[in-house]
Amino acid sequence: MKHLNNIQKIIDKKEISRYADVSGDRNPIHLDDEFAANSHFGGVVAHGMLTLAFVSEMLVDTFGVNWFETGKLKVRFKRPVYPGNRVHTEGKIVGIKSDSCKDLVSCSVSLIDSDTGEAIITGKASVTIRKRNTQID
Repeated sequence: MKHLNNIQKIIDKKEISRYADVSGDRNPIHLDDEFAANSHFGGVVAHGMLTLAFVSEMLVDTFGVNWFETGKLKVRFKRPVYPGNRVHTEGKIVGIKSDSCKDLVSCSVSLIDSDTGEAIITGKASVTIRKRNTQID
């Protein structure tokens, strides 16, 4: 089936810091090198919601306003993202259920470490796309 538009990013500390400021999540695991080095992560990690935003960006890029209006997403976080990691999204339409008014599009989605090929986030998304009324009165 059709692959979704791919998004590629390189995570850096500046982006993590900006996300912390905007989100209000100033947990030291994201910002403090010394604190994070002593954690089970072994260093600063990006916010999970920051990385998930890349998956959402892919869905917006593919489905536009339909994603905002009807999109649903269920994911699992599999591993952290560290500053310097290169990541990319992957998505594929796995099914379409149609009726006369709409298509319900089901997708598999993921965020992948571009260097190792390991999944960072995996999940499923669905979006409803309403069909245009072609009836002429």
